[in-house]
Amino acid sequence: MTETDLLQTLACGEDSRHQFKRDATNVDGMAAELAALANSGGGTVFLGVADDGSVAGLDAAAVRRLNQLISNAASQHVRPPLHPQTHNVQTAQGLVLVVSVADGLNKPYMDLQGRVWVKSGADKRHVTAREEMQRMFQRGGLLQADQVPVRNATVADIDERAFGRYFERRYGQSLSAAGLPVAQLMENLQLAQGGVPNLAGVLLFGKHPQRLLPVCQIGAVWFPGTRLGDTRYLDSENIDGPLDEQFERGMAFLKRSLHKVQAGRGFNTLGQLELPEEALVELLVNALVHRDFLVSATIRLFVFTDRVEIISPGHLPDSLTPEQIRTGVSNRRNQVLAEHAAHILPYRGMGTGVPRALDAWPKIDLVDEPEINQFRAVVWRTVASTEAATPQVTPHVTPQVAPQVIAMLAVMKGEHARQELMTLLGLSDRKHFAEAYLVPALKAELVEMTIPDKPQSSKQKYRLTSAGKAYVGRGDAS
Repeated sequence: MTETDLLQTLACGEDSRHQFKRDATNVDGMAAELAALANSGGGTVFLGVADDGSVAGLDAAAVRRLNQLISNAASQHVRPPLHPQTHNVQTAQGLVLVVSVADGLNKPYMDLQGRVWVKSGADKRHVTAREEMQRMFQRGGLLQADQVPVRNATVADIDERAFGRYFERRYGQSLSAAGLPVAQLMENLQLAQGGVPNLAGVLLFGKHPQRLLPVCQIGAVWFPGTRLGDTRYLDSENIDGPLDEQFERGMAFLKRSLHKVQAGRGFNTLGQLELPEEALVELLVNALVHRDFLVSATIRLFVFTDRVEIISPGHLPDSLTPEQIRTGVSNRRNQVLAEHAAHILPYRGMGTGVPRALDAWPKIDLVDEPEINQFRAVVWRTVASTEAATPQVTPHVTPQVAPQVIAMLAVMKGEHARQELMTLLGLSDRKHFAEAYLVPALKAELVEMTIPDKPQSSKQKYRLTSAGKAYVGRGDAS
């Protein structure tokens, strides 16, 4: 670094990667500063610089003293030890000692009191929140969320038949032939610890996994437009159960929400899904297997008219980038879950899933969002084919209507005047008919008014809407 480079950097001021200090005398304070940088992506400490970025300068004796203090702080007051690099820059005001701290590979780094420090803007703070601490231990390889025993879980929560089928398929022998209790076999396969099933064990083979792991499911919504904030939806489903069931139901939701296109096939052949199934399979499996279980959020599956979004809790681990995973670079966050999922789901676990999805459908955006701790895979639909294939659909959500309305819908064929409907229903009280039958049906948009030949209200006629036809299963027959 030259003096010019130094002055340009100092002119930008302090931030989470650049810290200014006129001098330092406290070894514990320096240790906390170094640990905070190592825990927060790395950075630089400039000694001999005032808080406002002006150069105060150091003499040779001060530089020697500070080098010794930095060495002691990094090696004896930080656990595990750090190895910062120092560089002296000569300026007109004196020397500036530049201390470079790399992003730590063995997070979390602590001081001698066992406190974990991280950067918070230009300042630092010690971590107290349990979830933040857990994520730091996870990034440091000291904690694997999928291997944590599930609170209140017992072997009774495991579907022994499902586990037995998996064991026999993979190892070629039945549970009885193995000669060990299920709890011991699960522990041998790293699916339990001390007789308590861990997260991987419950999620793969639990009878009712969401009773113990309520956020380990998929929230799926099919929107009629392109906005997430739309209050309307065409279909929605909370997809729970073991991991293989979540995958099957998630794919079923996608298939019924997307269009089938003819794609050059014969008139009587089944349509082809507008997006390649292989791409959707790879992205959904990746979300199920590689999500961050320390984030209290569900996987979300959104279908819009122009795209499909698969949102996974937790941003990419360590320094992994979307560009790297596009080329097949991988970093297993949940090693035990991934190892067993490779024998249960269409998952190979070699980092090839995303490249295969991109080969099948290049119009995929991979968006890492560390600021909100999530990762999005956005699969863009072909707008032209979507518009050509899109019928006027009605929501799958069944309106909650009274039995009187259902009875009226059942007798409606074509257009009916009010009195005709009352006769068909055996009613004589016009007020009761309006309040209990007609008005609720109009509000639910199951019935609509037609334009009569004579526009007197007494001659007004009514007919089923498309939603009303769908409700009574009549299609377009009426």
